[in-house]
Amino acid sequence: MKGDGMIDRIMWIDTENTYPYRNLAMEEYMTIHVPEGTCILFLWQNRHTVVIGRNQNCWSECKVNFLEEEGGYLVRRLSGGGAVFHDLGNLNFTFIVKKKDYDVSKQLDVILEAVRSLGLKAEKTGRNDITVDGRKFSGNAFYHSGDCCYHHGTVLLNADKEYMSRYLNVPKEKLASKGVSSVKARVANLCEFCPDLTVGRMKEALVGAFSRVYGLEAERMYESSLPEDEIGTMTGKFESWEWKYGRKIPFEYEMGRRFFWGGIQMQFHVDEGKIREVNVFSDAMEQEMIGDLAVCLKGCPYDEAAVCGGMEKVGRAHGEGAKISDIITLVKECM
Repeated sequence: MKGDGMIDRIMWIDTENTYPYRNLAMEEYMTIHVPEGTCILFLWQNRHTVVIGRNQNCWSECKVNFLEEEGGYLVRRLSGGGAVFHDLGNLNFTFIVKKKDYDVSKQLDVILEAVRSLGLKAEKTGRNDITVDGRKFSGNAFYHSGDCCYHHGTVLLNADKEYMSRYLNVPKEKLASKGVSSVKARVANLCEFCPDLTVGRMKEALVGAFSRVYGLEAERMYESSLPEDEIGTMTGKFESWEWKYGRKIPFEYEMGRRFFWGGIQMQFHVDEGKIREVNVFSDAMEQEMIGDLAVCLKGCPYDEAAVCGGMEKVGRAHGEGAKISDIITLVKECM
């Protein structure tokens, strides 16, 4: 997409903040308030985070509970596209402009020029991926709302690939989701080709390339110039349960297992992060307990703690703690 405007001012801003919800808040605030004729380059990092696209099913894309148990963050961004893992071995960029000034090709040229300035042969492949030696080090996503636009993406420097598969490889065989599925690509860290590359050096390369591609001197912006109250409010939105989990993306999940006391099969229909319907089938003798499980879970948030907590109450009511413990083990393995 190429706009018909004219950029006459370019600005760049970075942040030492690595709390992902604040970074998305800063990004959104600047997108809403960017002046005409101006392009802002925002450079930022997230710590231990899985970022999903606006319309993705988080449970389909990510081992949500596992991520959060290990101190990670689930983040839903404004833009579309697939799920990605962020850590401090990854540098993120955002180009923020008005719609008439938006030029994806030129924006991607900044990334290409920056990496080429490091002596690496970077190429654009597919629609919006950037590769070195045929391996992807940068993926991109886009957001448009009214006359506001941004284009953001990743630059993998020394990201932990083990964690990418640790959190993103969710078994799909029994998950039917109406959300968007991520395409896992063969990725590379730039440090594999340039071992002495640091985040600071990469930032310098990007700012230098920004100036060269646009033919303008990039002016420095500072985080302190952004209104803290508005950034705080927007941070709260991205942190909220409703934004992360409560999106209207219906899906169904089925889990089951046979234990020594009988088999159990549970079918969940989830919408807006809550269990709207649940079917529980079992050949166990305790059919009243099985029926109460279905009643207890209907309307419950699709969250491991909430589901297991409801099951524990049923177990106590029926004096069947051991059987419920088996079912909870199944839930923890599958959710």
